[in-house]
Amino acid sequence: MKKEPIYSLDKNEIINANLQIAFIVSLWNKDITDRLYNAAYDTLIQYGISKNRIKTWTVSGSYELIYSSKKIAICYNFDSIIVIGSLIQGETFHFEYLCQAISQGIKDINIKYDVPVIFCVLTDKNKQQSIDRSGGKNGNKGVECAKTAIYMSLFRKSIK
Repeated sequence: MKKEPIYSLDKNEIINANLQIAFIVSLWNKDITDRLYNAAYDTLIQYGISKNRIKTWTVSGSYELIYSSKKIAICYNFDSIIVIGSLIQGETFHFEYLCQAISQGIKDINIKYDVPVIFCVLTDKNKQQSIDRSGGKNGNKGVECAKTAIYMSLFRKSIK
């Protein structure tokens, strides 16, 4: 059984914080990234974040999430950035190299810039596992990442 995060989110606090959230969504494995994005977007709306306070960009693949999140961190003042991607293991080492590079790259953006970048990149062994984690039997990682973005945005505002 999957455990829920221990933090709680107060809708009134979220509405009063007037949060701005950015999405960067990879077009590679679009059927999976669309499922993650739709769930994350709907979660933000459900918690009271106004549609006009959410901005979405798309990039060709998950590797491009690194550069694009850096540019958005530099050029805008969002409270959080959610990067969405999907990597499915193939027969070569390419999968391992990409997973490592993307996770390290996003980590570096989190360290260097004053905006939380939420890692919503699935790294799965097969397509079924990706389906299961993007709205299938294992829930939807997009929902979790949207809640994390809200929480980290509120955290960020609390220490400014």
